Amino acid sequence: MSSSTPSQPSHAPALERALGPVMLWGLGVGYVISGEYFGWNLGLITGGTYGLLAAFVLITVMYVTFVLSYTEMACAIPRAGGVFVYGVRGLGLAAGYLGGIAQVVEFVFAPPAIAFAIGAYAQFWLPVELRESLVSQLDPWGLDARHAVAVVAYALFTALNIWGVRQAAMFELAVTVLAVGELLLFTGVAAPQFRWSNFTANAVPNGWWGVLPAIPIAIWFYLAIEGAANAA
Repeated sequence: MSSSTPSQPSHAPALERALGPVMLWGLGVGYVISGEYFGWNLGLITGGTYGLLAAFVLITVMYVTFVLSYTEMACAIPRAGGVFVYGVRGLGLAAGYLGGIAQVVEFVFAPPAIAFAIGAYAQFWLPVELRESLVSQLDPWGLDARHAVAVVAYALFTALNIWGVRQAAMFELAVTVLAVGELLLFTGVAAPQFRWSNFTANAVPNGWWGVLPAIPIAIWFYLAIEGAANAA
């Protein structure tokens, strides 16, 4: 009696490696550095300087545990499924589904927020005639030039990602390098003018309860960890 073994494919399916260490650095830093231009200031409104600092400390403790857990799971379960894969393995299908949905919501809503920030900045660079024309056309819908620029920016970045992961990463790397240089320039100009009295002038405008609404903003400081880990 002879036995036969089923034929095996010549190679197992795998993801194509499109990003290297430098591009992953650009992705990670790009995730976080956007907060320097638009994002972290929202935490100052509710928490103040001390409140946002307290939220930052709490989130730092959370991310220390997060990094240790994520690193171990990524080595034990090398699959490109993120929180969903890890949640299903450790907590069951229902918990994995909730974790996966939460992560999808996070990254689905981040691009529109960034596009709107671009619109808020870019509207001041539009020619006055074009800005007034957009306002007159969009005003009946309660919109303005910011929304028009945001829609265009969102469409362009979506098209860039559809074009290719590598092309999008190269673009983000270039923008990140420019952003880092601009922040270093800003720091060099502003640092000599720093005054501690200004930093503490409105430290906790809403009391220590203001720390709670500042916590989601403080998470922005560590988006690089999660974003780079889920690049696959």
